[in-house]
Amino acid sequence: MGVKRSLQTGGNLLNLLTSLLTVLSTATNYWTRQQGGHSGLWQECTHGTCSNIPCQNTLAVTAACMVLAATFSVISLGMGMRIRCQEGESLRSQNAIVLLFLSGLLLLIALTGYTAKNAWKPEVFFSWSYFFGWLALPFSFLAGQVIRPRAHLSSPLCTPSLPGFCFLLADMIMQSTEAISGFPVCL
Repeated sequence: MGVKRSLQTGGNLLNLLTSLLTVLSTATNYWTRQQGGHSGLWQECTHGTCSNIPCQNTLAVTAACMVLAATFSVISLGMGMRIRCQEGESLRSQNAIVLLFLSGLLLLIALTGYTAKNAWKPEVFFSWSYFFGWLALPFSFLAGQVIRPRAHLSSPLCTPSLPGFCFLLADMIMQSTEAISGFPVCL
């Protein structure tokens, strides 16, 4: 197995992880926990009784972005698997990279909006579904970088500055831990 195929396999594994985390995050109702219950994008459960959440603009945008991110991630996983099984380079690999980037961008929009809406509420703690979404974000960007290792040579969309952006984003997240240390968190 050559370096190229190894990188494609690694990219597909990262993409699989992104898809699983995004779908689990979107489908489950443990985005926040409060006394006596928990809530997600679709339902709020209090003392064992779950009910649909009434329509709220911020929550609707978050849910739409999460569904689109999960869809794009799963589609790019199928494209990545097809690229891995076929030897030839094609436009399909560029499309998979673009879909992964869009998936990551939609995840960022959804999670930032949800954080801004709920971060300062008293007695509300973020939970594991919410963190699965944040965990999927870097994997989405990284998977796009290793699906096609020579993409930056032939595609203007995948310039060498994109990996630098990923590392810059990771550095910003690491440095922001002091700023968000007051956020209520519950795993």
